[in-house]
Amino acid sequence: MENLTRIEAGILVFLIIFVIIFLGDYFFVKRKYLKKKKKGKKQELMEASYLAAKFKLNQESLINKKMLKIFSMINAFIIAIVCVTVLVIDCNVILKLVIGFILLIALIYAIYEILGRYLERNLNNGK
Repeated sequence: MENLTRIEAGILVFLIIFVIIFLGDYFFVKRKYLKKKKKGKKQELMEASYLAAKFKLNQESLINKKMLKIFSMINAFIIAIVCVTVLVIDCNVILKLVIGFILLIALIYAIYEILGRYLERNLNNGK
């Protein structure tokens, strides 16, 4: 019974972190890219720049409401998974930091690779 409550607590922590990070990232970071750009000031969205460079996609087509929500959801998912994983692991702090860092890099690479391949296939078929 103790494991079930620990799993429930982990899921609750995941959901709380996910919602907080998603709302914060979307409303305070990503939405500024939808506003009209001032002359001379070019703002770049790191996720769109990475996907455009790696998968040869049009960067302007990646900056819309739908894609900004997807980017925010991916970022929130990655951060929540890493936080919950590090909280669940029972070891010293240095090992937690190493595991968290490795997991963070691996998730960023894997999820954005999947998204990039999906976008490459779907956006190129539309041409």
